[in-house]
Amino acid sequence: MNTDLSELTLMQLSDSFFPSGLYTMSNGLETIFDEKRASSEGDVYDFLEVTLEQQLGPADSVALSNAYDCAKSKDISGIIRCDDVLYSMKLIQESRAASCRAGSQMLKCIVAISSDNFLKSYSEKISKNNAPGTHPVVAGVCSFVMGIKKEQARQMMMYGFCVSITGAALRLGMIDHIQSQKILHKIKPKIQQTLEKFVDTKINDCWQFSPQYDLIQMTHENKFSKMFIT
Repeated sequence: MNTDLSELTLMQLSDSFFPSGLYTMSNGLETIFDEKRASSEGDVYDFLEVTLEQQLGPADSVALSNAYDCAKSKDISGIIRCDDVLYSMKLIQESRAASCRAGSQMLKCIVAISSDNFLKSYSEKISKNNAPGTHPVVAGVCSFVMGIKKEQARQMMMYGFCVSITGAALRLGMIDHIQSQKILHKIKPKIQQTLEKFVDTKINDCWQFSPQYDLIQMTHENKFSKMFIT
């Protein structure tokens, strides 16, 4: 019997049934919808494309990749370094908190089903406030521990973000189910292209530049009534 369960584990972690809380985030889409700045399938795709190119690619995917390598070499200080760098780049409090909350939820689940001592050590660092536990870094560490390949882990994070956004657009009434699948299919080459662009980037060279995106998040943070956490 084939005992390699990594692909099944990948499906488990990337499934919307996995309780990471990503479905509660619109990442600012709710704000621009309320302001009537986005209302169509094309608007949702453009929003995704810019965010992948200017934020998730050069920052989140780089942090995940470097954290994965650190986990492979049992370098917990390196993982914390990745965590701290990414956390410092998330300028909006709402976004920082949401990323750490999603990371905490993922880590809690994986610790419960894994007996890996290194993962437990990292979890203890987070519980003692020695590491923030951002979602991309946690995803990198958990993916290594669970035997998922690094490239698959990077794809999982990027695709999961896109599902989160399109799911939010669907619940906001911007698109229907067919349109959401068209967006996810169309965005695949952009995901891969972005990942390849930053495949060898080190954590000290990661960056993000999305001032308008940050302003959108700040507006959402101060909204009196909202459907989504971000």
